[in-house]
Parts: sequence; C-alpha cells; structure tokens
Amino acid sequence: MTNLKLNCSPLAILLAMMLMLPAISVKAASKKKKVHRYKVAVCDIMILKRQKLSALPLAKELGADGVEVDMGGLGNRPTFNNKLIDPVVRKQYLDTAKALGLKISSLAMTGFYSQSFPTREGAVNTVQDCINTMNLMDVKVGFLPLGVEGDLMKHPERRDAVVERFKDVGKKAEAAGVVIAVETSLDAQGEVQLLQDIGSPAIKILFNFADPLSDGRDLYTEMQILGKDRIAEIHCTNKDGVWLQNDPQIDMKKVKQTLDKMGWSGWLSVERSRNADNPHDVRGNFGANVTYMKSIFEK
Repeated sequence: MTNLKLNCSPLAILLAMMLMLPAISVKAASKKKKVHRYKVAVCDIMILKRQKLSALPLAKELGADGVEVDMGGLGNRPTFNNKLIDPVVRKQYLDTAKALGLKISSLAMTGFYSQSFPTREGAVNTVQDCINTMNLMDVKVGFLPLGVEGDLMKHPERRDAVVERFKDVGKKAEAAGVVIAVETSLDAQGEVQLLQDIGSPAIKILFNFADPLSDGRDLYTEMQILGKDRIAEIHCTNKDGVWLQNDPQIDMKKVKQTLDKMGWSGWLSVERSRNADNPHDVRGNFGANVTYMKSIFEK
C-alpha cells in the first residue's frame, strides 16, 4: 500500500479555515434571533384587566409583545390602589409575564385623567409611588396624563404649577433611572417648550395619535417636531369607531416611514380604536388592531 501524507503546513490549514468561514457565518446568522425596533403592547385597563394577572395570557392570545400596566385607581385616596406593591402579587405577575415571554412596556397613572396633577395635594409623592413600583418591576417608563384638570389649553394659569411639579418629579425619576412620559393637550411645539422649561431628561412625551387628530393637526409633522429623543412611548390609537386598519385618518405605513426616518424605536400601545358596532368585543377589537400593527411594524 502507498502511504499518503497530508499537507499540514500552516498555509494549508489557513486556507482550509477560510473556505469554511462562509458556511460558519451562514450557520451563525441563521441562529440569530431577529430583533424588532418596534414592539406592540395593549393597555390592561382597556382590555378590562386592570392589574389582573389574567391580562397576561389574554395579551399573549392577542399577539402582543407586552402590556401597559395601570397603577390602579386614585380617586380621593392619597395614592394609587396598587396591588403590585405586595411582593407576593408582584412576583406572581413578573413570573407569569416571563413564562409567557411578555414585557411590561410601562406603568400607567391613568388616575390623573380625572385628578389634578397641578393642584392635587401630594401629587409628586403619588408619582414617587409609581417610580418605586417601576424600580421594583424593572420598568423604565411611567405614563402620566395631565387629563381634564391639567389641560393647559383650557387652564393656562396652571402651567407654572405643572412645570414646577415636573421639575421635582424629574429629579426623582433621574435618581431612579426611569422616565416619566406626560400626555398633554398642547401641540408639538408647545410640548417642546414645556419640556425645555422643565429641563429634565427624565421627563418626555407620551404621544397619542388621538390628540393631534382630534385637533385637526398633522400627525406626521407633529411627530417630526417632537423628534425621537422627546417621545418615550406612543399610543397608536384614535377615537373609537373603526379598527386602525380601517381608519381614514391614519396612514400607518406613513407613520412607520416617519418614525423610521426619525430613528425612533420603542413601544406602540393599542388603547382604543374599537369597532363601534361591537365595542365590547375585547378579543375581536384588540386582536385585529395588534395583528394589523405588527403586520406594518415588523416588516
């Protein structure tokens, strides 16, 4: 028999490795998980599951990536009716979310829709309670609507109080490493000025499609004026009537193009836009809107 000698010179080994690289790269790339710039959430209060554990499997069923969790009712209480402050309840909630592969997009202080942030006694301490819960749950965004009593278009005299209180909130949020996203009735230019007057990187805007649309402002221009660094979260919603895919006021592909151009990324929360013919069909309304949003934003 003839003895065959293998050429094991360093050059031969290097060439062999180089020939293998494309195959290795393709294999590694195929194992990489696709990362989306945009994630879609549902608001637990709007799917009728305010701070309920059952919001999580429902959100999963609807196809959402996460849930915006409400802090609970406020009313005349000194602070929110927040069940998640209980470590047992909180752990169960977090464990269930993790098991389902869901994230908590934000904690919402919807109690301020009807309560006055600029005049209510102890309002800053109430927001601090939300910040504390955010830290306990590793949530980075808190949503605070100025609501009816904090409407700066109807109550411009309350603007100074809003600014001063947000300066205090901003310091607390900065110290905690979180962001408070405020929803106002101002146009984008007014919100830019408001944020400049507050002067805290921890105070940003919750951009809700319904706000500019109800005032006849251009949705896409408003987003561009605010810019990517001032928008903490977006509520992709309009007044109830039709699903998002049937809404003549919103060109969702143009929304995505605008956000892409801005370089924004983050959470898109589905709040309303329910079919007026069947407004109580949670699965039908929210399932359709989540599916539509993901069909646009995951491309």
